[in-house]
Amino acid sequence: MTTMQHTISPIDGSVYVSRPLATQADIETSLKQASDARPHWAQTALKERQAICSKAIDWLEQHKPVISEEICWQMGRPVRYAQGEVNGLAERARYMIEVSENALAPLTLPEKTGFTRYITREPVGVVFVIAPWNYPYLTAINSIVPALLAGNCVILKHSAQTPLCAERLVEAFQAAGLPDGVFQYLHLSHQDTQSIIQSNRINHIAFTGSVQGGAQVEQAAAGHFIGVGLELGGKDPAYIREDADLDQAVETTIDGAFFNSGQSCCGIERIYVHHSQYDEFVRKAVALVKTYQLGRSDEPDTTLGPLVRTSAADFVRSQIHDAVAQGAIAHIDEALFPASQTGTPYLAPQLLTQVDHSMRVMNEESFGPVVGVMKVNSDEEAIALMNDSQFGLTASIFTRDIPTGIALGEQLDTGTFFINRCDYLDPALAWTGVKHSGRGCTLSELGFDALTRPKSFHIKHA
Repeated sequence: MTTMQHTISPIDGSVYVSRPLATQADIETSLKQASDARPHWAQTALKERQAICSKAIDWLEQHKPVISEEICWQMGRPVRYAQGEVNGLAERARYMIEVSENALAPLTLPEKTGFTRYITREPVGVVFVIAPWNYPYLTAINSIVPALLAGNCVILKHSAQTPLCAERLVEAFQAAGLPDGVFQYLHLSHQDTQSIIQSNRINHIAFTGSVQGGAQVEQAAAGHFIGVGLELGGKDPAYIREDADLDQAVETTIDGAFFNSGQSCCGIERIYVHHSQYDEFVRKAVALVKTYQLGRSDEPDTTLGPLVRTSAADFVRSQIHDAVAQGAIAHIDEALFPASQTGTPYLAPQLLTQVDHSMRVMNEESFGPVVGVMKVNSDEEAIALMNDSQFGLTASIFTRDIPTGIALGEQLDTGTFFINRCDYLDPALAWTGVKHSGRGCTLSELGFDALTRPKSFHIKHA
């Protein structure tokens, strides 16, 4: 009996797409095809792999309008912003293609008389990519393109909220001429996802998602001696120093907090402001938040769409309610956003002051349109508060004093440190987290390391 997977659109609660979950026969066929395709693809010249990846990205860019509409309906991002995801995908993929020759080149060693010695980077085999719904193409491409460039086969399991993204990605690579079996998708239940991890036919897992999901993946993989890359949650802080350009800091941090309705692992969820800038920062930030337009994602004027589902909005509402009950001040009147209604995924943006770290909204990942703002008296106080978290994905400092900003950044427990920006991935830099934000890295030349294994050649000449 076929089990169906239904994607409920947060726009109007309708079933946007339904897909059958993979059967055991489907899973077995996919694993066999990947295994069979491995040797030929691993021996395919890098130039050919690069060309196929480039053509696939071309295809995705050519289909930007339909892809953006599907993103909008599947996970609720305003349609005016949805095409930007394909632009970001192209930027990341093309950078990884550009640096792949150098990143995958053999390591040469100093000459030793009578010997030839070098280290090659071999593909690990079959890479299982488990991708989330919030940035469904960007998160997936971080692993898919470098895995394919390195000579691996890839099986993609996408979120049940964004199944069409998996289908479009595979369609793009098929159109680019990728051999059968090298890149496939499967729509899977949690149980079948676990069974694939434990099948002994997967060599690396690239997971992006929640801390709870990452723990489940790590547990399922235990004892199978395979690589596991985990890109998990965040509670990312920003600090506005006394010398910061205030207008730029307000514009950047508020966008970093509320873009994609706050549903970003590296979105700004905590803001610390030097007391000399605090009152003006709050005044300007509140005024900016009030300009957002909450509404249906398919309407061109909407700048703040619904959360992915009602339960997500309920979670953020509960954080706000608890914080206000503990003394926080909510600066945004929900009545300014008529679409914000209890029992729906539509939620007004909120900026809270008089918050502290005893409140859930300052220590739990919110993943929604709320940000807490705290006054601080010194750099030392700000750094201590920024580090007071179980997460460590990104952190930002806004300052005109770059050397001091860098010195402060060196004290932060974080994977990526920004000065005067936030909520962005530069594909030339390693994307990584510390503490509960995960382990391993994607992007940059270092992003190929987990997708390859070193093979040493030690040759003695007669």
